[in-house]
Amino acid sequence: MPEGDILRRAARTLDQALTGRVLLEAELRWPTLAGAHLSGLTVLGTQSYGKHLLMRLEGDRTLHSHLRMEGSWRMSRPGSAELSRQRRDPHVRALLVTEAWAAVGHRLGMLDLVPTREESSLIGHLGPDLLAEDFPASGLGEGLRRLAAQGATPVAEALLDQRVVAGLGTIYVAESLHVRRIWPWTPCEELEDPATLLMTGRRLMERSVASTTPTATGDESRGRTSRVHGREGLPCRRCGTPIVVEQARQPPVERPVFSCPTCQPGPHGSPARPRRKT
Repeated sequence: MPEGDILRRAARTLDQALTGRVLLEAELRWPTLAGAHLSGLTVLGTQSYGKHLLMRLEGDRTLHSHLRMEGSWRMSRPGSAELSRQRRDPHVRALLVTEAWAAVGHRLGMLDLVPTREESSLIGHLGPDLLAEDFPASGLGEGLRRLAAQGATPVAEALLDQRVVAGLGTIYVAESLHVRRIWPWTPCEELEDPATLLMTGRRLMERSVASTTPTATGDESRGRTSRVHGREGLPCRRCGTPIVVEQARQPPVERPVFSCPTCQPGPHGSPARPRRKT
């Protein structure tokens, strides 16, 4: 699932292409939004929050989308052969056309249209956005409070919970823990420096947002540029020990967490995750 850095990139692209432009055509191919009329409205801007996208329109309207596992927003030129092909694509969920650009929502996992003043109904349950400009000044304290409230929950599982902090997924959880040499199954209440851990996750995602080259955020590059994620059995880039992968959370929401047994040892040097009591 795309993480906060990919959503921030998507928001930036949509914002640069559509902000200030009038929607000449707006088609929402979503059961609950089939009758929505957005044509003629001006796009005011697009922002990301964690793994969510919020496109604000005039008239107090926000088009909210979530990519889930396979979704994306693709840009095309009006009148192009590519846009003509996308119009016929059964996986297209949203089509927003201005004079200069067309934004096509492909395989979106969620699509909502709400009054802008009611955006909190969609994202109000989330923790602070790790990539928000004011995160160091205000969001960090709230993130630390929520992380501490997880108590004995393993830190890898807590960081995957978007209600603690928003934006991290399996990639940047694993990468952040490896950078800080933290065993993924360390109870949150035993973390020595959780603030540095959260800021490390922010720094890694900021680096990806600023980069113009592929990062370890998609199948095409996974394991090539990452430290541990997607590198099961391959040598740790720091010490050479083969990387291991274990499961965080329980089905159907289980997630893989990659780590280095040497750089991130458990109690008494054991790399194994403690077994759950049944």
